[in-house]
Amino acid sequence: MIATMDFADLIGMIGVFIVIMPFLFLQLGKMSSDSMWYQMGNAIGSIFIIISLLYHWNFSSFCIEVSWLIISLIGIFRILLKKRFSK
Repeated sequence: MIATMDFADLIGMIGVFIVIMPFLFLQLGKMSSDSMWYQMGNAIGSIFIIISLLYHWNFSSFCIEVSWLIISLIGIFRILLKKRFSK
């Protein structure tokens, strides 16, 4: 049987790629965890994965992705505050 990928799976796989790439760059020393790009990659990737989970429900995966999104938003907020007060 050949597995097919629907729209929700495609969105989820794009999200996985978006989350993994910043982590790879972090491990390779090409990106800092204090980078807006790192935090945005995590947030956007999580949103994509959450969208796919709304079509193919998995409560555990949903919980970890919502947590990942919230933590990324905290990082984004922290970076924005740091920039605002360093002027």
